[in-house]
Amino acid sequence: MIMQNILETQSILDKHQAERTKCLVYTRVMGYHRPVESFNIGKKGEHKQRQHFTEK
Repeated sequence: MIMQNILETQSILDKHQAERTKCLVYTRVMGYHRPVESFNIGKKGEHKQRQHFTEK
């Protein structure tokens, strides 16, 4: 099941490769916004582990 999803996703990505563009993700750090791309490896790991929620 998981492998099938991965293959389907890869197929979709390959099919639309020409339309894809790089996306910068910003996050708020110490009161200001910074691109996640500029984080060191430890900070990137912390960012991936964050739990996202939707306020009711």
